[in-house]
Amino acid sequence: MSSSTLTPVPSQPSSDPSSSSPAAPDKSGQVGRRGDRIVALDGLRFIAAFMVLLYHLAGRPTGGPSQAWGESVTEVFPQLQKVAQFGWLGVEMFFIISGFAICMSAWGRSLGDFFRSRVVRVYPAYWAAVLITFTVVSIWPMMRGPVRFNDMLLNLTMLHEPLGVTAMDGVYWTLWAELKFYLLFALVVAKGLTYRRVVTFCCAWTVAAVVAVSVDNPLLTEIVQPSAAPFFIAGIALYMVRRFGSDFTLWGIVGVSWLIAQHHAVYFPHGNVKKNVDTEQAIAITVFVTLVFVVIGAIAVGRLSWIRWRALTTAGLLTYPLYLLHQQIGWVLVYGLRRVLPTYVTLALVIAILLLAAYLVHRLVERPLSGRLRTALQHRPDPELDKTRR
Repeated sequence: MSSSTLTPVPSQPSSDPSSSSPAAPDKSGQVGRRGDRIVALDGLRFIAAFMVLLYHLAGRPTGGPSQAWGESVTEVFPQLQKVAQFGWLGVEMFFIISGFAICMSAWGRSLGDFFRSRVVRVYPAYWAAVLITFTVVSIWPMMRGPVRFNDMLLNLTMLHEPLGVTAMDGVYWTLWAELKFYLLFALVVAKGLTYRRVVTFCCAWTVAAVVAVSVDNPLLTEIVQPSAAPFFIAGIALYMVRRFGSDFTLWGIVGVSWLIAQHHAVYFPHGNVKKNVDTEQAIAITVFVTLVFVVIGAIAVGRLSWIRWRALTTAGLLTYPLYLLHQQIGWVLVYGLRRVLPTYVTLALVIAILLLAAYLVHRLVERPLSGRLRTALQHRPDPELDKTRR
């Protein structure tokens, strides 16, 4: 979970005079937005995070959830689990939202601005989550083995996965996927975002992701992320629809991405190992992926601009810290509370505690630290000092 999934600070849409096709007037204006936020996207972002949370607490039939509850969640939640088992699709939802939001936030910015915006948005809440999770699992290690202090320190870089170090929380794998997306998209941002360049990027990434599967090259697969790529690409193309208006090329990119995305979601979710699913599960996954594409497509063409509920904006702000905190800490809370409270009361209380923790991280850490970090990153050294160093 972007998290990429993540709440960017978008720039105001404007026409692009250097595009390869005439730029349609932007139809969105400020409709359906609070400030620079698309409110409907905030709602979708929170839904995605809540789906993943529910999957990790009541949907995944093996591993941590069952260990936390003391028996398989299929026994603990015989009805809820049938729905919650699909909660992992919230990650795919994050990826398509991230493609849309990152393209929107990067438009008109320099590479330096893009870099600073990502650091400011991604790291403050993440640092807090790593430290909080480390503290919790060190005091109550019943849900995982002891975590070495130096491994926790490396986790603070968000580069632990390529270096082969276990993440403080299993959900952090999506952050490395998001970082790789940022690095790829930075190649276009460095040249300046235009219609032609973004379309070329989407097409080239699609081809590379398909080729990576066919040649089975680990390095190429690591870079282009075949299973995640169609979701990111679709999100980018849908933002382009919002910015420039509908055209055959953009909808063609969205259509091809949907066809590839539903295939990967059914058979190769989050990796190269083929998943065996029955027909009923395959249909459910395909329907959900299609629904996500349709809803974000509706946002792109302005059909959901009437959504302006302040509660969704608040929910969107809590999404990232909630995603970062929910798994390991949620399991510890379940393990401790299930012995004294009824099952559904335990689940509801754990979710409430996690939401409160997410709010506190956002309010007490993310907001103030983001401001200070932004100021620090915007500092420019004195040119005269640079001359004396040389």
